[in-house]
Amino acid sequence: MHLELVVAKLVTVGLGLLITYQAYRGYRTYGSEPMRYVAVGFLFISVGSVVEGILFDVVGLSIFLAGSIQTALVAIGMLVILYSLYGQMPAGADGGDDR
Repeated sequence: MHLELVVAKLVTVGLGLLITYQAYRGYRTYGSEPMRYVAVGFLFISVGSVVEGILFDVVGLSIFLAGSIQTALVAIGMLVILYSLYGQMPAGADGGDDR
């Protein structure tokens, strides 16, 4: 086991979960639907950042399959965040007037 890699992965997951928590707080405080999607997206990305090593070392999957699962989780997280940026906004939420 490479201690430096484990520490780096833990820091990455910690930061991702902190971002997830703050986005969720923003959703709960202000009722902002896009922030809920940001929270979900970062949760997928955070889990995806460490799942490859767990699946390979602990579960015993091939590196190809473990990497494919990791890539899929990160891609899903990015798609959810992208939806939060470009998804349909509620009427009147754009801050502009209807000219």
